[in-house]
Amino acid sequence: MAKILVIDDEASICSSLQFALEDEYEVKTTTDPWTGVEWLKQESFDLCLLDLKLGEINGIDVLTEIKKWQPDMVVIIMTAYGTISSSVEAIKKGAYSYLTKPLHMEELLTLLKQALHFQHLYRQVAYLRQELENKYRSEGIIGKSPRMRRVFELIDKVKDIETNVLISGESGTGKELVARAIHFSGKRKNQRFEVVNCAAIPDQLLESELFGHEKGAFTGAVSRREGKFQLAQNGTIFLDEIGDMPLHLQAKLLRVLQQREVTPLGANKSIKLNVRVIAATHRDLKKMVEEGTFREDLYFRLNVLEISLPPLRDRRQDLPFLIQHFIQVFNQELGKQIAGVVPDAYECLLNYHYPGNVRELANIVEAAMVICEGDQIQLKDLPEEVRHNHVRLHPGSQSIQSHIEALVGLPVKKVEELLIKATLEKNRGHRKQTAKMLGISERSLRDKLKQYKGRQT
Repeated sequence: MAKILVIDDEASICSSLQFALEDEYEVKTTTDPWTGVEWLKQESFDLCLLDLKLGEINGIDVLTEIKKWQPDMVVIIMTAYGTISSSVEAIKKGAYSYLTKPLHMEELLTLLKQALHFQHLYRQVAYLRQELENKYRSEGIIGKSPRMRRVFELIDKVKDIETNVLISGESGTGKELVARAIHFSGKRKNQRFEVVNCAAIPDQLLESELFGHEKGAFTGAVSRREGKFQLAQNGTIFLDEIGDMPLHLQAKLLRVLQQREVTPLGANKSIKLNVRVIAATHRDLKKMVEEGTFREDLYFRLNVLEISLPPLRDRRQDLPFLIQHFIQVFNQELGKQIAGVVPDAYECLLNYHYPGNVRELANIVEAAMVICEGDQIQLKDLPEEVRHNHVRLHPGSQSIQSHIEALVGLPVKKVEELLIKATLEKNRGHRKQTAKMLGISERSLRDKLKQYKGRQT
């Protein structure tokens, strides 16, 4: 039942409206406008019937205060014939409509139904838009670490400008989510967001996917097809894994970006474009330019501004927030009520190295929640590779003590070799990360590995 607030300085009108509307609506009335405003601060109303002349108080001032506390509430002004011009002013200030006194009940009831229907649609659209924006702003790119705060700052800076953006980072770090966050928080958010994964589409089909084709343009082209650039008109196109695009298509893409127009395969006429371009890659494009596998001019055209996403292992302080976030997400998807993670399993999650980054963390949490039988994720619920990599690092624990005892009696150099090799294995051969974890330079690590290899031969 909709809730209506009536504010009128004539008690008789308040009583009449209460009597006329209470069968269909929950009605609350007051002759004191500021009492009504106080109610609005404490309760939620769907609609307000507001008198424009409240003794010495101007109803416009009351309307302004109402909109301050409940911006989405529908307000219908009640006014005498002599103040219709003021009613028009009230509509400019946010009122839905106005009724002239004396009120005609049939007209009032009709207007109430229209206004409440409008209110329902307005709230539904606002809710869906907020849900959409929240999803693409936060999911998978949650974090309070300095590097993630920098990512959020850059998203905010570029969301409303036309600058091309290149998003770099390892697989699973959330590059597409950042691209969506830029689009759906910016001025193009009500337009289309088209995605092309340049690594997933065969070379012979990628050109058609990007630029479209006319009927008969090639064998199998039985009908005309619009490309992703045309579909993204006035919106955004996201070119994922741009480093996997073949050289001959890089040249055609460069021309599209320079000319701001596209010519479908088999067409004689070009189509003007108004498209925002965001690209992403897990590859080192600078190195590819040096090797001649990526065009330098295209690289500079795409990389006007770069957003570099850190791997999850370099922002471990974000792990608690991400773990809790994914528990909430999968509670909804799986219909579960898991509250958290027991200490030993939690420590295991914090110590794991996550080669697959945030995507892998999400998969691990989801898998554990599927298996979990209680309201807390247990160590046994985690995948084997996660449990295998778990070593308690706090002093005095049984795990670290047993490892130390196993090393007693060995030469220091041998202990160093075992530690370096174990750390390298933990990082799956990633030397830069291994050196960083051990607190040594990459050159020192390389030299030590050569020594170990020499001793084996």
